Amino acid sequence: MAQNSKEHLPHLFVKNTATKSLYTRPKKGGGGAELEIPQRNRSIHAQQLLTQIEQAKIQETSIIQEQKAFGLDVNNGIYLAFESEKDFELKFKSLEVQRSGIELCAVKEIDGKIIATVFVPEGKLTYFLKRITQYQDENTPKDKPKNNDLVANIAAIKLAALDALWTDDTALLPDAEVSIWWEVWLRCADNIDYEAFLREHAVQLEMKVGIESIRFIDRTVVLVYGTKDQMSRSIHLLGSIAELRKAKDTADFFTGMDRKEQHDWISQTLGHLMPPSDAAPFVCILDTGMNEKHPLLELVADSKDMHTYNPAWGTDDRHGHGTEMAGLSAYGDLTDVLASAFPIQLTHRIESVKVTPSPGFHEDKRLYGAITRESIARVEIVPDRQRVYCMALTATDDRDGGRPSSWSATIDAITSGYEDEQQRLIILSAGNTDLAMRHEYPNNNMTDEVHDPGQSWNALTVGGYTEKVRLDPEENPGWLPIAPLGDLSPSSCTSMNWQKIWPIKPDIVMEAGNMAKNPEYEHADYIDDALQLLTTGHNFLMGKQLVSSGDTSAAAALAAHLAAKVQAQYPEYWPETIRALMIHSSQWTAAMQARFAPLSTKDKYRQLLRYCGYGVPDEETLFWSSRNELTLIAQDVLQPYDKEKSTVKTSDINLHSLPWPSVVLRDLPADTRVEMRVTLSYFIEPNPGSRGWVNKYRYASHGLRFDVRRSLESLSEFKQRINQVARDEEYNRLSKPESGEWQLGENLRSLGSIHSDIWYGSAAELAERGYIAVYPVIGWWKERANLERWGKHARYALIVSIKTPGVETDIYTPVENQISLPVVV
Repeated sequence: MAQNSKEHLPHLFVKNTATKSLYTRPKKGGGGAELEIPQRNRSIHAQQLLTQIEQAKIQETSIIQEQKAFGLDVNNGIYLAFESEKDFELKFKSLEVQRSGIELCAVKEIDGKIIATVFVPEGKLTYFLKRITQYQDENTPKDKPKNNDLVANIAAIKLAALDALWTDDTALLPDAEVSIWWEVWLRCADNIDYEAFLREHAVQLEMKVGIESIRFIDRTVVLVYGTKDQMSRSIHLLGSIAELRKAKDTADFFTGMDRKEQHDWISQTLGHLMPPSDAAPFVCILDTGMNEKHPLLELVADSKDMHTYNPAWGTDDRHGHGTEMAGLSAYGDLTDVLASAFPIQLTHRIESVKVTPSPGFHEDKRLYGAITRESIARVEIVPDRQRVYCMALTATDDRDGGRPSSWSATIDAITSGYEDEQQRLIILSAGNTDLAMRHEYPNNNMTDEVHDPGQSWNALTVGGYTEKVRLDPEENPGWLPIAPLGDLSPSSCTSMNWQKIWPIKPDIVMEAGNMAKNPEYEHADYIDDALQLLTTGHNFLMGKQLVSSGDTSAAAALAAHLAAKVQAQYPEYWPETIRALMIHSSQWTAAMQARFAPLSTKDKYRQLLRYCGYGVPDEETLFWSSRNELTLIAQDVLQPYDKEKSTVKTSDINLHSLPWPSVVLRDLPADTRVEMRVTLSYFIEPNPGSRGWVNKYRYASHGLRFDVRRSLESLSEFKQRINQVARDEEYNRLSKPESGEWQLGENLRSLGSIHSDIWYGSAAELAERGYIAVYPVIGWWKERANLERWGKHARYALIVSIKTPGVETDIYTPVENQISLPVVV
């Protein structure tokens, strides 16, 4: 029996638990989903489309002549817009033919109609002429029109105008003569550098090209300044543009409210702070710079670790936000630190890169994805440091709706090691709600969506909640806190209105402070510093050394503080593992759950997740196991796909045989209720072009999933249930039913690149569940074989926790003993 169920025991790191096998996903009845096809008069429909293709062919001649006169001698062609009937899909795969150079550029939906824009090289219109003619004249062996699912769903084909390549909200498209910054997504080709060609001819087009660019697997993103008319002309002349979006506005930061100087607190605190070790990890703040000579920051920061994106800016912080972030990342809320009378061992250090001199700074429209990438490269001039990156810089609008952007996709590329095989943990703020509408709490939270780049799949995106509800009634008569104890902060954005395909964001929430309102006034106010967090002030020499701070910037900094402490305690953990553990240890507060009570359906849980992610990390669970609360950590690799002749197929499945407290669990009373939480975390490589994000155009390079052996299954039955390759002639498709209950279920937990769920059941049922499989699902590494990424390996972290709440039993020691057993060869 456990002497103390709260004893702090390290998490158990397990190695070599996986057996690798060849994997094929089991086939499900009914086959693949087929396109719905409208009723057509075959002959009339074919003739209409053939006429439209012939009209495009006439237009092609003059466009090609103009392109060659302009200087484009290779990859000449035109853009066609394929429009579906309302509420019908298009067969995207058949609209792209790599061997002919026909490329699907952009897909969007307007009023229920799908519009697919396709680049067709000179002379290749015959591809579509042939297929439409076959539809008109030939039948399949099943006596259906040939190419029926392609041709029947096309309502119209026409030369594409600029509007067809515009994948942002149509309301943002400017008038013809209005100049704006365009985010231009360029095609890529082996025989021409489209970015160089665009820059070379920008003067002739009377357009300005931004200095930064971002390169993805088959797209390059640049910013271009000009009018709609100029951009329309460049589309036809250059033949290089895949899609257009409106460039993002630069970020807004929120400064904290000043707090009375408390120099005596600082002096007292400095006396019992112990500096971090030489091997300590770093938090790198990507913000407005940092004033590292602040008395509280000198212990954790060095001038040589201060960097800047633009040398003309300097590294110092003249705005304040970066220094505030640094204090919170180093110490957490200083209110707790300064009030402590005990020695405090500091666990990590702080670096800084100045990515903008101030929130209102507008030197030029910039590609913040490129700036983020370059800023991280500046820091990594000093290699071999364990780092947690923290950025509270976000776009001022939330128009992406969960859709990947050039900025969020760059974050995914950086974290995944797409360019350099170096994985990184990046923590982002979810962005802040409209300050003028916070008195409408919580409606403003429901409608204000997570800001770019917070939709990044791989980053840990942090929203805000609050436990700060006490203010001074004598100083502020009539004022009341807006958010109740434990609920979402008034500043925190959500993903309530995102489509179901996008990841859960925010991932977690941290303290972000509160606001107050008075019935006599309409708007919310930061009226009392007691509702905020305490941190380091940038103007410490002439002004306040301590200032208040809050909102999701503060929440992100607190998350970075925790993540760096985990890295310091468990230096062998990968970035994927630390992200997983932050989510794995999180819990919903009573106030969050009450917001969507009763949690009786999966849709209620979906709303709760979209509101506040997985909740607030519990520090006891984050850092420690205990006798009756065991956490196992596994880090492993598999190859999702492989190529057999000309076909790319799924490759590996890893079956983890985990050390399991089976005997102890079986000895508990039969009705003892227990919990098992499983979290799987991995980083994907992005494919961000707007081509529908389905089939081979999907965003994620690969997906991984987990499945747990059921209590009534034999090991052989478990293997056969999850793996087609393991099935034999005796396999019974009526597999053993699931016992117990998963909180979220397979569909809800499968979003994004981190999957976490809790199983509830009896101890006897849990005793038999010590096998967990990790296997691949579809991704563009598989679907786009020509890009030759199918042979890559994928890292992942698998975390499994077992709890016996309310029961004082030792499940930790038996598992620890199993791990310690010598390996018999």
